[in-house]
Amino acid sequence: MQVNKRTMFFLIPSLLVFLLSGCPLPQRSAEVVSLSDFTEGHSSSSVAKRFQESAPQGPTAVESAIELAKKHAELSEEMVVLRQKNQGLIAENSRFKERLVTLEPKLQQTQKELAEANDLLIEMRIELNNWKMDILGFRAEMRDAEKTQLEALLKILNVLGGEVKPESAGQMRTVSSAADSSELSRPQLQESLTSGKSNE
Repeated sequence: MQVNKRTMFFLIPSLLVFLLSGCPLPQRSAEVVSLSDFTEGHSSSSVAKRFQESAPQGPTAVESAIELAKKHAELSEEMVVLRQKNQGLIAENSRFKERLVTLEPKLQQTQKELAEANDLLIEMRIELNNWKMDILGFRAEMRDAEKTQLEALLKILNVLGGEVKPESAGQMRTVSSAADSSELSRPQLQESLTSGKSNE
């Protein structure tokens, strides 16, 4: 009971204040929408949308699965081809390694023989140059000996009273000048031969 008294005590003054303030309540006509109209319009539009074909926005799950299966088949074939190529390259590499093992000692032997042949050629060239110098020196000595013999013969002829023709005297002079020039060219030849040795 006390609860009812309290409620009444609060309710009555609040109603009095509300009425005295003179707040008019808005009076609008309420539009009544029947639930049946709303459900009919909504259901007909949803049914129409349900049976309309929507524009394809992308591949469907089945199409993408088929495409992925094709790609997988292509990639697996390519992998098989690449694996076969790889096995062929591995086999070729092993053959090359075997050949390398057999050819490496032969290469070392050939390099050794070439080095020996090169040393032999250098020695032979040095000996040939020495032989040339000896031959040329011997030729110069022979010319000197012939020149002295000819000069001695001329002196003997002059002592014995023989006549020496000017042509033969000219020839004697050319022989002596040739001998002198050969003596001059001999040091030049020796210099060229020694420079050839130093270049080797």
